[in-house]
Amino acid sequence: MYKLGIDLGGTKIEGIILDENLETIQRKRVPTPQSDYFEILETINSLTIDLLENIKDYSIGICTPGAISKKTGLIKNSNTQCLIGKSLKEDLENKLHKKILMENDANCFAIAESTIGIAKEFNVVFGVIMGTGVGGGIVIDKKIHQGRINIAGEWGHHTLHRNGNNCYCGKRGCVETYISGPALEKRWKELTGKSQNLVEIISNLENFEEKQWKNEFLQNFGFGLANVIDILDPDAIVLGGGLSNIDFLYTEGKNSVYDKVFSDLIDTPILKNKLGDSAGVYGAALLQI
Repeated sequence: MYKLGIDLGGTKIEGIILDENLETIQRKRVPTPQSDYFEILETINSLTIDLLENIKDYSIGICTPGAISKKTGLIKNSNTQCLIGKSLKEDLENKLHKKILMENDANCFAIAESTIGIAKEFNVVFGVIMGTGVGGGIVIDKKIHQGRINIAGEWGHHTLHRNGNNCYCGKRGCVETYISGPALEKRWKELTGKSQNLVEIISNLENFEEKQWKNEFLQNFGFGLANVIDILDPDAIVLGGGLSNIDFLYTEGKNSVYDKVFSDLIDTPILKNKLGDSAGVYGAALLQI
């Protein structure tokens, strides 16, 4: 049976078809109509039709931002906000005329990196997404751990600073409001007066304000992941999303985490992903295994 994976991202929707040996035989990306729910459904439907030409025996997995509420069956906790409160799984099944499996982007990232990626030698893996938002997924013995209410791994909405930055979730001080891409760019502008993207920022860390930005980033990153290690004690942590390309997270960042873990021994590997921004689509396809 062929495996069709669809990754519904904030800026792109990617589809892939794997054969029985997990080899890629079809792949395509299209832009995401970010604020139009019904256009998102149509785009996924059209992409699926294009990919499935002459293929009859297949399964479908969908990677989506946010999670499905076990109470309502509707999407919750999504930073693609037009999805919140929508019956995405049911609506896609009706449109595609096919039963599907659906997981959030962090879970798909984690299962991909644990199965065919950088962490395939480890049993308990915490997969981190750091980009437009901050999320996480837990894989134990090559299976996604969803938790009782389907929020396992959501470290992006742990409280990092009481009475801190406002978050779209309604709380204050969430990890996401400090170490997501938009949060870091906002803080940079507050400190330096300059509007720059992260790539530009990382290459300009010379002045006092700029070093303060880096120090705050490292401290917040350290506290956030140290809390995860204290609770889960994973065999490995894999970083994904755009911020995973920041080299100092694997040196100074790792040291900041280690300094804050409640243990006299800490050697948890903090690894850069292998699959890049395609981990979500591979993970979606691998939901069928």
